Amino acid sequence: MNTKFIPLFLLMSSFVFSQITFNGCHGLLDDQNFVFNNTGTDAQNKKIYITTPVDGAQDCGGIGTCELKIQWNNMLTRWEIIADSGNGDFASTFLLYYNSTGNNLATNPPSNSFGTWVENTAVTNGECGGNLSTGNSVLTGDVHSSGLSVDHSTITKIQIFPNPVADVITISGVEQVNSVNVFNSNGQLVKSQNFGKKVIVKDLPPGVYVLKVMSSNSEMKEFKFIKK
Repeated sequence: MNTKFIPLFLLMSSFVFSQITFNGCHGLLDDQNFVFNNTGTDAQNKKIYITTPVDGAQDCGGIGTCELKIQWNNMLTRWEIIADSGNGDFASTFLLYYNSTGNNLATNPPSNSFGTWVENTAVTNGECGGNLSTGNSVLTGDVHSSGLSVDHSTITKIQIFPNPVADVITISGVEQVNSVNVFNSNGQLVKSQNFGKKVIVKDLPPGVYVLKVMSSNSEMKEFKFIKK
C-alpha cells in the first residue's frame, strides 16, 4: 500500500536471485501473483523477502496498492507475511499471516503445505479465506517443506565445477533434484532445465551468473559462476 516511488537499488543489490511467488488472500489482494525477492538477512541469518520493485504499481483491489514482506519474527519465533501501510518503508505494517510450526531452523520460510500459515483475522476480518493451503494459495520458490534443517539436507552436498567455465558445468553430490535455473547479473532467468548433471552454458555471453538448484522439497542452493 504505497504511493511513493522508492528506487529499486535501495532495496536490492545487483545480485538478488532468491525469489518467492505468493498468490493468496484473494478477498483483500485479488487473485494475482506477488513476487518477493530476497533483499538480505536479519541478525539471526534469516532471509528477508520484499515484493519489488516498490513503486506503487502492485494493485490490491479495493485497498489500493500493495507492498508485502516475508520476514522472521525472532521475539515470537515465527515467520510472518506483512503488508506495508504507507510509503513502502515497512515502518508501519499489518500482519496478514504467521507460521510458527514449520522448520524454524531453516533460513527461509515454509511453504503453504508445511506447518500452518495462520490468517491474522484481527487484521483481515477473515477476508483472506482462512489459513493458507494448497487449495486457496500458491507459495513457491525459496521456501521449504521439510522438517530437516537446511544445514543437514542432501542439497548442501551439491557442488559445481569447473568455475570459471567455458562450455559445460557439471553438478555433483546429489541424485534427485527438481530443477536447475541460471540467472544473469540482472536477475533474469536465462536458462532452465529439469535436473541433469550437465548444464550447457557455452551459448551464454561471458559474465557472472548464478546457478540455482531446487530440491524436491523446495530447498534451494545457489552458486555464482563465471562464464569465460
